Amino acid sequence: MLVHVPAVEAKEKHAAKHSILSENPTIKRKTIGEEDAVKTQKTILMVGKTGSGKSTLINAMVNYMLGVKPEDKVWFNITGEEGQNQTVSQTEQITVYDVFVKESPNSLTIIDTPGFGDTRGVKFDERISESLLSLCRIEDGVHEIDAVCLVVNTSENRLSEKEHYIFNAVVSLFGKDIEKNIVLLITHCCGGRPGALQAITAAKIPCALNKKNQPVHFKFDNWQDQTYDEKDEKDYKHAWERGEKSMKDFLKYLETMERRNLKMTEGVLRKREQLKACFNNLLERVQWTELKQEELKQKKDALEKFKKKDEDFEVEIDEVYKEKVPINPRWWHWSKKATCCTVCEENCHYPGCWWVKDLSWCSVMEDGNCTVCTNKCHYTQHVKERTIYVSKTRKVKKTMEDLKKEYEKDLGEKESVVAKLQDEIIKAEKGKIRLVEEAYQCIITLEETALQPDSYSTLLHLDLLIEKIGETEDEERIQKLIDIKRRANEVNRRAMTYYRAMSQGTHDIWQTGKTLIKNK
Repeated sequence: MLVHVPAVEAKEKHAAKHSILSENPTIKRKTIGEEDAVKTQKTILMVGKTGSGKSTLINAMVNYMLGVKPEDKVWFNITGEEGQNQTVSQTEQITVYDVFVKESPNSLTIIDTPGFGDTRGVKFDERISESLLSLCRIEDGVHEIDAVCLVVNTSENRLSEKEHYIFNAVVSLFGKDIEKNIVLLITHCCGGRPGALQAITAAKIPCALNKKNQPVHFKFDNWQDQTYDEKDEKDYKHAWERGEKSMKDFLKYLETMERRNLKMTEGVLRKREQLKACFNNLLERVQWTELKQEELKQKKDALEKFKKKDEDFEVEIDEVYKEKVPINPRWWHWSKKATCCTVCEENCHYPGCWWVKDLSWCSVMEDGNCTVCTNKCHYTQHVKERTIYVSKTRKVKKTMEDLKKEYEKDLGEKESVVAKLQDEIIKAEKGKIRLVEEAYQCIITLEETALQPDSYSTLLHLDLLIEKIGETEDEERIQKLIDIKRRANEVNRRAMTYYRAMSQGTHDIWQTGKTLIKNK
């Protein structure tokens, strides 16, 4: 009977050491054995949907490196406790396994990510990219990689909307230089041509190709960790031998792969975070600007009604103001804190970068300044708090004298007041235009660097960006965005179907924003 042993208690009692990476408490590291500087070390990243067999495969790699044989009748677990439900994501953390065992000629670092397509929804998947970004950036994180292993179940011979969404979400994480380092690890495969191979080919998932122009793939049956009766021992040994051969072939291929620096991938992840922050802030800026325009219009109309500057009058105005309110986060938010600018009174990054203590490390900061807030303020003028700014209106009564005092102590003519009001409207519009420019540049950078620039996450924002750039009448840019949208629609039609269903319509950011403004 096969015995499951938690953690690693191999023949020579390899110690399993746990640690939390210094900059991010939700990225954990588990070290097995003692590092040997003489041995070659390879680093792989494991990604796939929940239930694809990723955890079993990681355990199989470690057992292979330990030299475990079927006659030992033991199976070592490093990814979870025996009997844990594998159909749901085991953890919200990224786990880095450093495997240093005497029995193996090489060392291996395995980066295990939470499963995509978790039952907790699409917002949970966004956490994975945020965690990968922090893993790439922190000092004791991972900065180079040999292979990205896309783990798929052999039964996925025809991709559903959910599978399209998952593969799209996975591939959109990486820079273009990673394409030839993506390989398929096909699980629950007992031989023959796996159906998933045809599905991946049809979906045109970018990855390394073999001499037959097929995706580079390795087949695993995920049977080694199963308990078995004596009558099944022959079948079990046969399955074990198949698994050993596949693992040997995979690790041999890994030796031939060119190691990649994750700098471009880090840049892609940062730009996606900045794009998301730009649009969230832009939506709030549009709301604020339109409310402010209505307030200024009311003031201007009031001034127009009176011919003499000293004529006494009183008018009721819908005055716009900002108030800091406690965050009421959804369950899928990482944090109850937001990065806000105290000068511009804006929410620069929420949710996101919840783990950052030094705000110069926040994704929206570049060269020490914020890429999102109106004045591009220094990171030291930002705070991370459990509150966010919310635009509100209140009814206030104003006299002619009140309006004068708002702008100048001694304005003179009424026309000067009107001009000042108009200047404020223009200033608000310029701030909005600058943010549109930031968002546009994010899109263009992703076009140049991302392995899948036209991902569903980009498509979410294009309608708003096209509309806002349309106000500038820049025909060349408008056409470029329309072309990106058309291509993105072709690639992501089925992925977007799943996203809309799972997010219950919240994908339409611009429509949601207009509804908020209308309700004000």
